[in-house]
Amino acid sequence: MSGTSLLLLAVAGPPARVSAQSAPQKKLGAALDRVFGPGTRADSLALDGVIVLRMFRGDELLGYAQVRNVKGKDQPITYLVATDTALRLRDIDILVYREAYGGEVAYEPWRRQFRGKSPADSLVVDRQIRGISGATISVNAVTAGVRAALASFARWRQDGRL
Repeated sequence: MSGTSLLLLAVAGPPARVSAQSAPQKKLGAALDRVFGPGTRADSLALDGVIVLRMFRGDELLGYAQVRNVKGKDQPITYLVATDTALRLRDIDILVYREAYGGEVAYEPWRRQFRGKSPADSLVVDRQIRGISGATISVNAVTAGVRAALASFARWRQDGRL
């Protein structure tokens, strides 16, 4: 993944902030390769204190990505939100899960249900998003975080900054 190894990421989103040193660069690169395909490159924009990655193959814009944090029960959960150019979710990925329980939010079957969702979708747990027994806090936190990321993308697009 050319270009992304040199990125300095600022992770946004209350309540925790994670430095570039603690964000797993290797996992981020692998996640971006999985979502956007190998051979992509990223450039970054700072929007409202959040680093947004614009993903390209050649000169073609493929979509956008953000690394964010939400608070789990006691610890931050660091995750990636990736969209296409129409702001439909391509995928989410849990980059760092620090809690003892609830790690099932990182599993493919749970993450898959977000794909194709857009800022217009309400993303309500137990309606559009399945809950996970034993992972209630994590499910609600990640879902709320994804909803907030999509709202940010939509606001930046409306403001002409994306």
